[in-house]
Amino acid sequence: MINPAYDPGAVPAPTDAAWAFHRALPGYAPTPLRELSDGVWVKDESDRLGLPAFKVLGVSWAVERVLGESADVHTLVAASAGNHGRAVARVAAARGLRARVFLPARSVAARREAIAGEGAEVIVVDGTYEEAVARAEAEGARPGCVEVADVGASGPAHWVIDGYATLFSELDRTFDTILVPVGVGSLGAAAARYGAQVGAAVIAVEPDVAACLTASLEAGAPAVIPTPGTEMAGLDCAEVSEAAWPSLLPGIRGTITVSDAQTRAAMRELAAAGLAIGHSGAAPLAALHAIDDDLRALVSLDRVVLIATEGPTDPVGYRAAVA
Repeated sequence: MINPAYDPGAVPAPTDAAWAFHRALPGYAPTPLRELSDGVWVKDESDRLGLPAFKVLGVSWAVERVLGESADVHTLVAASAGNHGRAVARVAAARGLRARVFLPARSVAARREAIAGEGAEVIVVDGTYEEAVARAEAEGARPGCVEVADVGASGPAHWVIDGYATLFSELDRTFDTILVPVGVGSLGAAAARYGAQVGAAVIAVEPDVAACLTASLEAGAPAVIPTPGTEMAGLDCAEVSEAAWPSLLPGIRGTITVSDAQTRAAMRELAAAGLAIGHSGAAPLAALHAIDDDLRALVSLDRVVLIATEGPTDPVGYRAAVA
């Protein structure tokens, strides 16, 4: 869909404070920008600071800000579909803190085990991602605990967006159009800020069964939708983040929704090119193939970058998709 409220001049400016912080971290290196075909590049986030997803960028910066303001924190709390929780667990261990991560019931075993393997306490909620978010918010209010959220209106939710700006600061060439996967919209907000700054159109990509941003843009206000479930677990969200919305509303040129079948086909195409990318990360390539004529008429596809947000974080599902 085309966003009727598109107004890049109204998008908040990005900050590069997190990029300076990230560049000082041990093991930091920009993730690679790989040319997939003529005019199409992939920003490959399958190995980011030793983790198979981009999420650690937001978490590490948010935790740095949290610890700069609070000296009595001993436990980081988060809700996650998998990647965010693992990043929280990894950063907690590095900072000498405990971690407690709430996961929805339909999270896959491999992601639960990966989070536990980082030393976190994993709590599976008998409900949706949004119910896990509610549990984490309540837990984060306990003394000595702080919720490191990538959704909502808290300080950490804003700092996570600022942390994601590093991904775009690393781009060493200009692009006409950016295709970015969107769940709650924190990465989409960072993309919108960057796009407004450099004059690139940003297209948000969502599962066809969890298109909360599309519904919100159509309504002109955040909307809550049902989510029956998708293999794109990181995008399986019923509502957009309050912190992200002021950037998403004016900064997203349009949205494209894709099915699990379309995303699996994109994963196979990426695998044939030597790129091991998970379901959520492959969604932008599926969207590029599915762009409609109305949106195509508004953006240039001469130089496109696809934000491939994760590697195969569900190995069983990945093997089934690319077999």
